[in-house]
Amino acid sequence: MSNDLTDSSRPTRPAVAWIGLGIMGSPMSENLLKAGYQVTGFTLEQDKLDRLAQAGGSAAGSIAEAVEDADVIITMVPASPQVEAISYGPEGILENAKQGALIVDMSSITPQTSVDLAKNAAEKGIRVIDAPVSGGEAGAIEAVLSIMVGGERADFDEALPILEALGKTIVLCGPHGSGQTVKAANQLIVAVNIQACAEAVVFLEKSGVDLNAALDVLNGGLAGSTVLTRKKDNFLNRDFKPGFRIDLHHKDMGIVTDAARNVGAALPVGAVVAQLVASLRAQGDGGLDHSALLRAVERLSGQQV
Repeated sequence: MSNDLTDSSRPTRPAVAWIGLGIMGSPMSENLLKAGYQVTGFTLEQDKLDRLAQAGGSAAGSIAEAVEDADVIITMVPASPQVEAISYGPEGILENAKQGALIVDMSSITPQTSVDLAKNAAEKGIRVIDAPVSGGEAGAIEAVLSIMVGGERADFDEALPILEALGKTIVLCGPHGSGQTVKAANQLIVAVNIQACAEAVVFLEKSGVDLNAALDVLNGGLAGSTVLTRKKDNFLNRDFKPGFRIDLHHKDMGIVTDAARNVGAALPVGAVVAQLVASLRAQGDGGLDHSALLRAVERLSGQQV
């Protein structure tokens, strides 16, 4: 009798497979473990699999092994080619997941890739939502990510308890691909904001102002932003250890540029910042945090970096 009461008061949580345990994926999967979910993970780096196991998860030897018994499959990989690589083919998710499983793709990819994945998965009896995130490594660790979702309302509702263990602002934005479209807009705003902050930092320093004090007062007014709050120490200390790499922001600026062209939206400032991001990457800084846009402004201002 007591067992029945226990079972009814604590409904069984879905078994989760997690594919992709990078800078974001590792802390996010650990937050699911802390919330009481059973997580089986797969990624290409053995040390990341070891980290998951040490946190209480299970390490799988392949995608097929990770997903075969999963109710929910979360993917967090760098770009569209990687999403396609893990999803399709005999060793991919669609061929090995059980019917009725729900894929929650949290990668940042093109809206069309998400639309195509949902269509192809539906033919296998598998559901998909796109659920890219914003908030960077710190947001992943603290479980305060913003999560923008595209897909069916019923699938969103089913995934919501899991997403609530990972983020703070979770919104269904429309049909498949909508989450990716909103993420592209997010990346446009973030890149332009970082660029503006970087220009202000160089301007302030060259003017002989106390940079720490200046950034504090700026962040208390209309010029304040989450970007400035999160990246202030990066600017002050020239600490560009990646939370979100320039390489990935370069990829995202390509997504927003192409998507905007497809719908006929002009992004004049976004286009300039996209080129500045591309320039920084071409100069060998692709592995640095996107706050390293400061280095590009310094170069343009005649400083040795």
